[in-house]
Amino acid sequence: MRILIVEDEKSVADFLDRGLRAEGHYCVVASDGEQGLKLALEGKFDLILLDLILPRIHGHEVCQQLRMNKVDTPLMILTAMDSVDDVVTGLRLGADDYMTKPFSFEELLARIEAVIRRGSVKAEEDPCLRGGNIVFDRRSLQVTVDNKDVHMTAKELAILELLMTNPGTLFSRERILSNVWGLNMDPATNVVDVYIGRLRKKIDQDGDESLIETVRGLGYRLNLPPGRF
Repeated sequence: MRILIVEDEKSVADFLDRGLRAEGHYCVVASDGEQGLKLALEGKFDLILLDLILPRIHGHEVCQQLRMNKVDTPLMILTAMDSVDDVVTGLRLGADDYMTKPFSFEELLARIEAVIRRGSVKAEEDPCLRGGNIVFDRRSLQVTVDNKDVHMTAKELAILELLMTNPGTLFSRERILSNVWGLNMDPATNVVDVYIGRLRKKIDQDGDESLIETVRGLGYRLNLPPGRF
């Protein structure tokens, strides 16, 4: 993804830039609201991370100007301002999510993935995810494999949606836990491994290599043969 980071605190901007680049994203950093607004209006980004207390133009005004100019890029506010009024104002001006500093990088990744998924569902006329012989209808929450209905629990559906929305992307157990179970789960639990095993039984074909690859010590990713998306 192309991500615009609008943050005047250099240490925070560098932290976000390095971390997101390590996840495979391309980042552009703006150090004030005026520069951030200009880049967001002229450039094509998949996500904007926006601080509020910025030089030249306040983050709330940046958000408002973007929405008034029909820029519908998913936007997350990252700020130390955590009052209810600040949160409500940001969301009413068009922000898609709001995180207060300090925050963990794993939580940020989970929230980014959730924002992008919501945006993808809104943008698509077809609510179905398709990969290989799997079709996942996100409106009815129905999954078919080889045109046969497959019953899945809510957690299995959540993991499958995460993997199908990001085919080929490697997800650590911690990131899957954050997305599906929330941040209060014990990271040492093997619940992710258990549910991945259940998913494999439901979506894999007998005798074929599993579509869900285990990368030892790192996590899981969904692999689909070329031409089967």
